[in-house]
Amino acid sequence: MNWRAAIKGFQAYLKLEKSLSPNSIEAYSRDIEKLYQYSETQTIKINPESITLADLRLFINWVNELGMIPSSQARILSGIKAFYKYMLMEDIIKDDPSELLESPKIQRKLPDTLSYEDINKMISAIDLSRPDGARNKAILEVLYGCGLRVSELTELKLSNLYLDIEFIKVTGKGSKERLVPIGGAAIKALKIWIEQVRVHTAIKKGEEDMVFLNRRGTRLSRIYIFMVIKQLAETIGLKKTISPHTFRHSFATHLVEGGADLRAVQEMLGHESITTTEIYTHLDREFLKGTIIQFHPRN
Repeated sequence: MNWRAAIKGFQAYLKLEKSLSPNSIEAYSRDIEKLYQYSETQTIKINPESITLADLRLFINWVNELGMIPSSQARILSGIKAFYKYMLMEDIIKDDPSELLESPKIQRKLPDTLSYEDINKMISAIDLSRPDGARNKAILEVLYGCGLRVSELTELKLSNLYLDIEFIKVTGKGSKERLVPIGGAAIKALKIWIEQVRVHTAIKKGEEDMVFLNRRGTRLSRIYIFMVIKQLAETIGLKKTISPHTFRHSFATHLVEGGADLRAVQEMLGHESITTTEIYTHLDREFLKGTIIQFHPRN
């Protein structure tokens, strides 16, 4: 079997059998593309079904030499393991060469967060006299108020807003749906955008149910959300490098600092495992340590 056919079959498996989102399928495909690129650099070309554990170890060394950080290497390794699991299930191979492949050791990096004051400054910096001002304010309020991933925000639908009972329904990783509480500030910003501004937008066919639209009446791209946030950060003179995900981290951090139950935060973020959410307990410990140093009379 050649690489193109193998990758195409793997993509079909991820879509039909695993029900993964297009973004996840694309990420897995990129991982296998890297393995294919590596095979093309070899004097003797390697087919996907003839790869050995030794080949995969050499590939990981090759990736390491390209300067990829351990977390990126671990993600690629995860993609490769999923690929060979598929190959095994389809009887294309008899033994899984990735079974004994070890992941690189990863130091868990605490994510960057914004203070509540910085978030307020960014929201206050939005020019509400512009046609996109009300929309951009609603975007930031929902990102921070609900802790959404950027893809969850861009795919948010009007039919999934239950503002009267203060909930929204979002579609997360693996097309899994969850209900997320939404607070007063985000509801107010959403209503202004939807009822006073969005109603005057000429909407393209097929986009009628999307909450956030551009001036052409189509849904916003992930890149556009990044640009909005970057420009606002520059406007207030923020030196941190931030992204839409920074608002998600800030949402979780501020909840944990305020004493929220970790299981509740896990549910709101849509984390499959509590261990993913536990990173915010480390942030909380730093917050507590700083509080003691600042306010304890013996310090």
